[in-house]
Amino acid sequence: MRRRFFVEKFTGQSAVVEGDTAHHLGRVLRAQPGQLYELSDGTAVWLGRIEVVARDRVEFALLEEIPSQQPSVDLILLLSIVKFDAFEWALEKATELGVALIVPVAAGRSEKALLAASEKRSDRWRKLLVEASQQSRRVRVPVLGSPMRPDRAFQEAHTLGPKILLSERSDAPPLREVLSSASVSQASLAIGPEGGWTDQEFAEAAEAGFREASLGKLILRTETAVIAALASLNYALGR
Repeated sequence: MRRRFFVEKFTGQSAVVEGDTAHHLGRVLRAQPGQLYELSDGTAVWLGRIEVVARDRVEFALLEEIPSQQPSVDLILLLSIVKFDAFEWALEKATELGVALIVPVAAGRSEKALLAASEKRSDRWRKLLVEASQQSRRVRVPVLGSPMRPDRAFQEAHTLGPKILLSERSDAPPLREVLSSASVSQASLAIGPEGGWTDQEFAEAAEAGFREASLGKLILRTETAVIAALASLNYALGR
């Protein structure tokens, strides 16, 4: 299976890869003229043949468009900031599971030191999203939003479908019940930090139209909840 890489744009029957991706192609993969790779500009995918390999620049000739399919449902993930190894693992898996937009959330129970350092990690996080998108053969890289406080993140999660807040409270209905009749093109999912959401955050989410939902009686780590909930959403929404 051919490797896939992202380009800024297609120009006529050619494309150029620059920067870190070109360095990876030329120095790590030892790319040579004549080799074939898949290229995506976020809208379409083309088969490209390497024409020129230079320092931090690889030029391609476009040969033919490859059939591709965009996700049928736009998923927005509001992901509370947790320890960076777990957070970055969750970013990778959310990308593989088709999320369109990821918004880091500075929740009340997120560690303050992590919140202070999160702005400096944005470039690294975007690189992780690109790498995960290439590995999973996505057409488009998910958008990474700026870190937000929960109230603003809830209010700005504009979707036409269900808005779901994962909850550990005993009266929260099962996620399968919340999704039982869902058949939509958009959905939002909010996942809290270690220690869960605060009472104020529950109230802010409800005011913004979010419904609480439970993944069961076991307490899951944030990164585990990402996989379990997104897999359930993909199944329920027919992706």
